[in-house]
Amino acid sequence: MAEISADLVYEVLKAVQRDISQIKGEISEMKLDIQGLRLSQNGIRQEIIGVHNELAGIHATLMRHDQQLDRIERRLEINDIPALT
Repeated sequence: MAEISADLVYEVLKAVQRDISQIKGEISEMKLDIQGLRLSQNGIRQEIIGVHNELAGIHATLMRHDQQLDRIERRLEINDIPALT
């Protein structure tokens, strides 16, 4: 069996240390990418909530107009549905 010298062990340890340093750098980059994705996802979520709220407001307005039209039709007696009394 070949004898292992201290220089050989040192060279292998330097290579391992270099690889670990590179992996740490890549992990840091991935963390930044994930953080960016989370921020983007939160922005999209806020946009969806805004659209939902706007649609709810439009729906409420349409319902109010529908009720007003029903009252007008009843007053003018032009509705097809008999009034519930």
